[in-house]
Amino acid sequence: MIVSARTIQQLQGEKRFAAHLLHCERIFEGNAGNATMRNVSIVGIGQIPVGEHWDLSVRHIAYHAIAEALKEAGTEQVDALFVGNMLSGSLLSQEHLATLIADFSGLRNVEAAKIESACASGASALRIGHMAVASGMHDVVVVCGVEKMTDTSGESTTAGLATAADAEYEAAHGVSFVGLNALIMQRYMYEFDVPIDAFAGFSINAHRNGAKNAHAMFQKPISLDAYLNAPMIATPINIMDSSPVCDGAAAAVLVASEQAGAYVTGHHPGAVQILASASANDTIALHDRKDPLFLEAAYVSSQKAYMQSGVTPADVSFFELHDAFTIMSALSLEATGYARRGEGWHLAADDAIGPDGRIPISTLGGLKSRGHPVGATGMYQIVEAVQQLRGEAGQGQIASASVGMTQNIGGSGATIVTHILGG
Repeated sequence: MIVSARTIQQLQGEKRFAAHLLHCERIFEGNAGNATMRNVSIVGIGQIPVGEHWDLSVRHIAYHAIAEALKEAGTEQVDALFVGNMLSGSLLSQEHLATLIADFSGLRNVEAAKIESACASGASALRIGHMAVASGMHDVVVVCGVEKMTDTSGESTTAGLATAADAEYEAAHGVSFVGLNALIMQRYMYEFDVPIDAFAGFSINAHRNGAKNAHAMFQKPISLDAYLNAPMIATPINIMDSSPVCDGAAAAVLVASEQAGAYVTGHHPGAVQILASASANDTIALHDRKDPLFLEAAYVSSQKAYMQSGVTPADVSFFELHDAFTIMSALSLEATGYARRGEGWHLAADDAIGPDGRIPISTLGGLKSRGHPVGATGMYQIVEAVQQLRGEAGQGQIASASVGMTQNIGGSGATIVTHILGG
C-alpha cells in the first residue's frame, strides 16, 4: 500500500495530539485538589460603549465602568482594585495605572495593582480578584479591564500589540501579531483541507449578534458577499476575519457568595456566581509549540474549569470565546471539547454557533463586532455573561441561559484564562 506524504503528516499530527492530551491530563490532574476556598459572586457590573473615545482619557473610561459597577452593587467601600491592561505604558506612557485609576475613582487607601497578560489581561485581573476574595484576603474587590488604543498611529499600535509575541524571535524579525495568526490560519487550511470561505460564518454570526448590542462598536450585520470581498490584511486573513482597534472599559464587583445577600436588595437584578476560574500558559513563540494548531492552554484551562465547576461542555448555555481572529474561534471550539481537530469551522458553517445553535458564541458581538480593546476584552466577556445569566441581554438574550463560559486569550495562545459562571 502506498501512503501519501500528506497522510503521513496527518497521522503524525494525530500522534502528537494524543501526546498533548496525555501531557495536559497529567497537568490538570495534578492541580485538581485545592484547599477549601470561599465561593465568589459578582454583585455589580459596569461598562462603557466600545469605540473611539477621543474625548476621554484612560482614567475617565475606567472610572465610568467602575462607577457603574459600584452603583449597581450599592457600595463605595472596597478592599482592592485590580486593573487588567496591556498597553498603557507603550501607547500612553502611563504606568502605575491601577493607582492612577483608584485615585481618580475615589478609591483611596486600598490595594491597587495592574495585571498584564497581553490580550488576556482582563480575565487575568478577574482571576486575581477571584483568588483574593476566595482566599479570604479581601471581602470586596473591584476588577476593571481598560484599554485606550486609538490615540496613537496605526504603526505605533501595531508595534504595541507585537509585544505580546516573542520580542527576540518573532517581533524583531518583523512578524506582526496579525501575521502570526495568518500563519496559523494558513497552516490550518492546508493541514485540514479547509476552504478560505469556511470561516465566514464566524464573522457573520458575530456581526448579527453585535447588531443587538448597544455597547458594540459595529452594530450592523454583514453578508457573505461582504466577507468574501473584504480586503486582505495578511493572507489569508481579511479585514472581516480580524477584530478592530478600539477603546473600552468594563468592570465587576466581587464578594464572597455568602455575603452576596447584603448587596442583592431592592431592585438589584441578582448575583452571579463564579463557578470556576482557571488559567494556563503555553510557549510565547509560535515556533516553540509542539503543535501550533492545538491551543494547549485552552484545553488545560477549560479542563481545570470543568473540574472545578462540575460542568461539562454539554451543560454550557453559551461560550464567549476570544474571536480576535476567526481562526482562533475554530481552534478554541476544538480545544474546549465542542469539535474534533480540524472541524471547528463546521460549527460556523452549520450555524451551530448562532443564538439557537448547539453552542452559541459571541452572543453580543464578540471581539469582532463588539470590539477588542485588548486589556478590557476579558472583562467585557464577563459583563456580557452576567447579563445573559440575569436575563438582561435584550434582543441578544440566549433562551434559558443558566451556565456561561468565557475564555480570554493572550498572545497567539500563550496565556489562556477560562471562567465558568452560573446563577
